[in-house]
Amino acid sequence: MRDFFCTINLDQEEVFRTQVVEKSLSPYFGEEFYFEIPRTFQWLSFYIYDKSVLQKDLRIGKVSIKKEDLCNYTGKENWFMLQPVDSNSEVQGKVHLELKLNELITDNGSVCQQLVVHIKECHGLPLINGQNCDPYATVSLVGPSRNDQKKTKVKKKTSNPQFNETFYFEVTRSSSYTKKSQFQVEEEDIEKLEVRVDLWNNGNLVQDIFLGEIKVPVKVLRNDSFQAWYLLQPRENGNKSSKTDDLGSLRLNICYTEDCVLPSEYYTSLRNLLLKSSDVQPISASAAYILSEVCRDKYDAVLPLVRLLLHHHKLVPFVAAVAELDLKDTQEANTIFRGNSLATRCVDEMMKIVGKHYLKVTLKPVIDEICESPKPCEIDPIKLREGDNVEINMENLRYYVDKVFREIVRSSISCPTVMCDVFYSLRHLAAKRFPNDPHVQYSAVSSFVFLRFFAVAVVSPHTFHLRPHHPDAQTSRTLTLISKAIQTLGSWGSLTKSKLSSFKETFMCEFFKTFQEEKFTESVKKFLDDVSSTESKEPSGVSEPVHLKEGEMYKRAQGRTRIGKKNFKKRWFCLTSREFTYHKQQDKEPIFTIPIKNILAVEKLDESSFNKKNMFQVLHGEKPLYIQANNCVEASEWIEALCRVTRCNQKRLSFYHPSAFLNGNWLCCKATVESTEGCARCTADVPADTQIEIDGDRETERIYSLFSINRSKLQKLEEACGSIAVYQGPRKEPDDYSNFTIEDSVATFHTLQQIIDTVEKLNESHEKYQKKRSSSAKYGSEENPIVGKVS
Repeated sequence: MRDFFCTINLDQEEVFRTQVVEKSLSPYFGEEFYFEIPRTFQWLSFYIYDKSVLQKDLRIGKVSIKKEDLCNYTGKENWFMLQPVDSNSEVQGKVHLELKLNELITDNGSVCQQLVVHIKECHGLPLINGQNCDPYATVSLVGPSRNDQKKTKVKKKTSNPQFNETFYFEVTRSSSYTKKSQFQVEEEDIEKLEVRVDLWNNGNLVQDIFLGEIKVPVKVLRNDSFQAWYLLQPRENGNKSSKTDDLGSLRLNICYTEDCVLPSEYYTSLRNLLLKSSDVQPISASAAYILSEVCRDKYDAVLPLVRLLLHHHKLVPFVAAVAELDLKDTQEANTIFRGNSLATRCVDEMMKIVGKHYLKVTLKPVIDEICESPKPCEIDPIKLREGDNVEINMENLRYYVDKVFREIVRSSISCPTVMCDVFYSLRHLAAKRFPNDPHVQYSAVSSFVFLRFFAVAVVSPHTFHLRPHHPDAQTSRTLTLISKAIQTLGSWGSLTKSKLSSFKETFMCEFFKTFQEEKFTESVKKFLDDVSSTESKEPSGVSEPVHLKEGEMYKRAQGRTRIGKKNFKKRWFCLTSREFTYHKQQDKEPIFTIPIKNILAVEKLDESSFNKKNMFQVLHGEKPLYIQANNCVEASEWIEALCRVTRCNQKRLSFYHPSAFLNGNWLCCKATVESTEGCARCTADVPADTQIEIDGDRETERIYSLFSINRSKLQKLEEACGSIAVYQGPRKEPDDYSNFTIEDSVATFHTLQQIIDTVEKLNESHEKYQKKRSSSAKYGSEENPIVGKVS
């Protein structure tokens, strides 16, 4: 039995790591990661490690999926066989080459050819043992009977080496050249020659490490000068051993999307069509509703749709309209909003997006207490361990449930306005649908806020960023019991005797007998009244600051004292809507605080400044604060969060220095005065909303992609509307459109025509862009994806 953990890597860069699962040969991780991809990559890889206490962690095996193949696995669970980890296959980065084939006239007048290889630079080479590598390159001209090799100088401590070295190779000899030379190459053998560039890390006293290679056939050069970026590739024999042991397998569920986002004006028609959905009568004839109908999985449609409608303040009327349609098919009040309809999924997604801070201020302190100082809470007699006391466990569980419940029912003041507006609409729609049931207006709200929001967050705190990792098995069990209790307490009328008798687990029935008190019912009622009210809440200026992001990074000492050494130290960073702080450890008092209003700019820092990757700088009243994140994803997320919260600062800079001020001058522009104005323009601003990160154009592009992928279903739905309009009689047999909701065939047909027309125009725009992109790209060059994300 061993202790395992899994890492997620973009090429060779680790971006996430799971918790360690101890003493198992079949570990279940059960963790979810969602991240934007800030750079180009070739492989998405997953490495399984055996955790070691005294020695280096052992890599057991890996799953590597090429970027081009990710679409084949997206949205589906798959088992992948673990492959052995071979150093010859562990590559990342790219190399910039200029190649030229010259014709030279010799002294006797004959013609020979010369190959010129200019190796300019490399970018994104991997870290070696957590440090920048010492790279060098070998440049070879390889053929059936020759292998001429030359070597660059070693560049120290950099992942982006600047070589700028030129090498010359004689490709063909003049006719007078002596046959005695073993390097004789006939004219026709040019077809078999290739340029090979290998990148290595100089090991000094140990063996050099292979970093990647590229091969370019000489025949593609013709007589033209040619330069391009080439992605480094593994060796041909890399990871291809003749016999591999069965290393096991890894089950993954990957969702990868890459969108080409055009300028905003291209989306005007589709965006307007979607935003007016709540005004369309009936709602089933609207573009937003049709989107959910044609997508195989409603969730694919819900995420971009909710984000777009939120961004343009159109979500509340749309949710009210689809909820009203949902209620038409609900026959009993006690089953209200219990299914996975478009309405319930929209509300679920809305709560996840706008309720992050609400959950943190409400639940994080008590969840931290449960996870960091756990008390035994098992009350199931079958699962009790030897020596456990069920009475003590029940008291512990009651203590936790009371505390979580108390925090929830006191939290209405922090509930986001959008959530309150949606709950208000749902409450009144439910009362209208079941006028004789006085409790339905409360159960309509509690089915979301308790069952689908707080209870889910309690049982999966890592998913809602309340905890950094999935809790251990015992703590997970405790959270599950608390979540069950919160669901029951929050369900209107669940504490009556008739409800208690319906419990499947006898031990839960016994536990809830202690809760049959009027105060719990009244507390829930008051809380539901508060969160479904449209009355204005306390002004945001009086409430506590919004907690935006926190995590461990490295910062360079700012040298505020004469004896202070300017080295890098690990610190805990915290960003709120009011200040940016760092601490020696989590939950300790801050060592240094920068008020948000004092931040002048947040920009990337050139690697050359300190020979460290993933660095950025926070410019404020004093000297710049230089910070190193743990990977490219983390650096991108911190820069975006800091830029977003400081966007409206009045004194933001227009120019900055992309490198550091060291040894009496700025490395970027060589200015010798530290107060010299920056030499590079600051990057463009990002959206100002500090709690909701939404790019409206990107969400519209995603919706366009969904419509485009499901074009055949749009056409089927269009045909269905035509059939219904022509033939008004009863349907005798199920048909292709029996699963579609068509209340008004004429209105639906009209919307469908608008959607298809808009999608066709966007198709043309994308085709023009792709043609322009492909015509400007040279052989070997690679373009950055405009937008990529993975979960």
